[in-house]
This record gives sequence, C-alpha cells and structure tokens, in this order.
Amino acid sequence: MTIIREIIVALFIIGGLFFYVVGAVGLIRMPDVFCRMHATTKADTFGAGLVFTGLIIWQGFTFVSLNIFIVMVFIWLTMPTAAHAIAKSEYINHHHDPEEAGE
Repeated sequence: MTIIREIIVALFIIGGLFFYVVGAVGLIRMPDVFCRMHATTKADTFGAGLVFTGLIIWQGFTFVSLNIFIVMVFIWLTMPTAAHAIAKSEYINHHHDPEEAGE
C-alpha cells in the first residue's frame, strides 16, 4: 500500500512542478503584463495545489498536514487577489488619461 501512496505522491508533485515550469515559461514568453500575470498566477496556483496535496498525502493526516493545508488555502486566496491588484494597477497606470477625465 505504501508503494501506491508514493506513486500517487510522486504524480502530484511532478504535476505541480510541471505547472510551475509552465508558469515560468509563460512569464518569459508572454508579451505584456496582463498575459504574464495570467500565466504565472494560474499556473502557480494550480502547481502549488498539486504539490501541497502531494505533500499532505505523503505526510499523512497529522498536524503538519493541517499546516500544509492552511498554507495551501492561503495561497489559493492570495494569488488571485495579487493578480487582480497587479492587473488593476497596470490598467490604471497605462490606460488612464488624466486629460480625458478632466483632471
């Protein structure tokens, strides 16, 4: 039974690392801030979820796995929020013309 669990853990962690690499490639290859932000936050959020799920399975259901789960939830909440803040800041700084708004 432990070999099956280790295979499942390895698949989760390898899958998570794949999404981290895809996010890094997206950061390098995408043309503007919005595309880069989208590529990195989506891939990193999913990659972190897979890696942390693999670690929870590997650790078993203990206090440490509860801490890993809390970190995973924190990342799931903060990554989209940070992406939204970055996108809003970029939009305001590069698409807002003060002369048109009468300021």
